[in-house]
Amino acid sequence: MAESHAPSPDPGDEGPREFVKYSFYHLRPEWRRLPVDERRAGRAQLVRLLESPPEDLVLRTYSTVGTHVGTEFALWMIGPDLARHQELHARIAGTPLGGYLDLAYSYLGMAHRSEYMGEHAISEADGARRRPFDLPYLFVYPFVKKRAWYSLPFKERQRIMGEHFRIGHKYPKVLIHTGYSFGLDDPEFILAFEAEWPGDFLDLVRDLRPSEASRYTEIETPIFTCLKVGPARMLELAEGLP
Repeated sequence: MAESHAPSPDPGDEGPREFVKYSFYHLRPEWRRLPVDERRAGRAQLVRLLESPPEDLVLRTYSTVGTHVGTEFALWMIGPDLARHQELHARIAGTPLGGYLDLAYSYLGMAHRSEYMGEHAISEADGARRRPFDLPYLFVYPFVKKRAWYSLPFKERQRIMGEHFRIGHKYPKVLIHTGYSFGLDDPEFILAFEAEWPGDFLDLVRDLRPSEASRYTEIETPIFTCLKVGPARMLELAEGLP
């Protein structure tokens, strides 16, 4: 097991800030050509691993079969210790099936309450701790602001984000998780939204397009549509099993 480097909680704040990690895997076609028994045993071993993640690591599994080119499944990991995230990735790579997996996309961030929220009511997902709401759909994408955004006075940025929040409040069934990636990964943010139905998220994004805040968007692709499934079903779908 990897050495722990998790920080100790500060009694004066929300607790240790957690890391959020989204990993998108591609299963090489060579795996599907192996004997059935070998593939069944390989799936079973990886399922056992995913059903027992390292200590203090929250893990959710998703299928991306047919929703994004170059990836068949996704893992969403949350925990206060980056070493635990690394441990899980290493354990996956060390399985027989792991030898046929490519990490096609990878995004790392940390949880933090938005500085623009002010007096807005927030959910558990807006603080230093992050927990899935376990809704059927997850939408994930990296996000980068134009540099001009950071040149604006804070009060002006807060005003602009106020409109952004008001539009978001029209869609209470779409729940956001914002990961801050400054200095940790290539994007500035990694955004994830849970929803009961994709149409709700589509309508939210469409309504945000004319907003003032959207003028300061530099990058918000690729976008991943993920369907929540258990580890066994996730791997069956990746392999092409009905």
